[in-house]
Amino acid sequence: MRNFTWLFLFAAILFTSFNVRDTTKKWVSLFDGKDLEGWTPKIAGYASGENFGNTFRVEHGILSIRYNAYDSFRNRFGALYFNKKFTNYRLRVEYRFVGDLTPGAPTWGYRDGGIQYHCQSPSSMGIDQPFPLCLEYNLLGGNGKDERPDGEICANGIYVSINGKRNDSYCTTPFVQHTFHGDQWVTAEIDVHDGKVKHYVNGEEILRYEDPRYDTANALVKKLGITNADAVKEGYISLQSNSHPMDFRKIEIMEY
Repeated sequence: MRNFTWLFLFAAILFTSFNVRDTTKKWVSLFDGKDLEGWTPKIAGYASGENFGNTFRVEHGILSIRYNAYDSFRNRFGALYFNKKFTNYRLRVEYRFVGDLTPGAPTWGYRDGGIQYHCQSPSSMGIDQPFPLCLEYNLLGGNGKDERPDGEICANGIYVSINGKRNDSYCTTPFVQHTFHGDQWVTAEIDVHDGKVKHYVNGEEILRYEDPRYDTANALVKKLGITNADAVKEGYISLQSNSHPMDFRKIEIMEY
């Protein structure tokens, strides 16, 4: 009986210590609702830090991506990068698509955006480079009638393991599929922990994979001088400007 009592007390102490450790993890906002402090734009054709056409802006507490200064899109893909590398974390983003596709944009750009993570730095990108070496939570919106599942994994210069097998396409559709039509707000989450990654939408897990590694056969990987298929363990977070107007009202992270 005495041994059981000590065992019970020991288990209670462990449980309490784990709870204390968990409560120390806090959500931290990466966007203050006032300005783009802490973020760097990189748009194809322009130097890192140049926010051509005021593409990325803050209006009424919302981070918006707009193209009203573009005469035509002309493949000026870009992204807004947070100025810090992250390793293990949970990222939570509330976003929506609004308005119409920018003239001159590719047809696939309709209600297409992305949260890029484990990115190369914006300063390391070529002047005309449209997309970074990265992993991506692909943000997709519906057209009011057709299915267009949100949250697929796209990998640029990186390969991943899905259900024990290397991915065989640039983008992989989520296992649990949801299409969001109209201008509704959607919550996307990415959980990254020791080489295991999960995608969530509105709190529901929709996809998981593991062991992201550099693809040494990829031209971008070669250009950056990466010669080994090493595990991809860290990188920058960015929000794509893919040609369709978007809004973001919350961007929060909890580091592990």
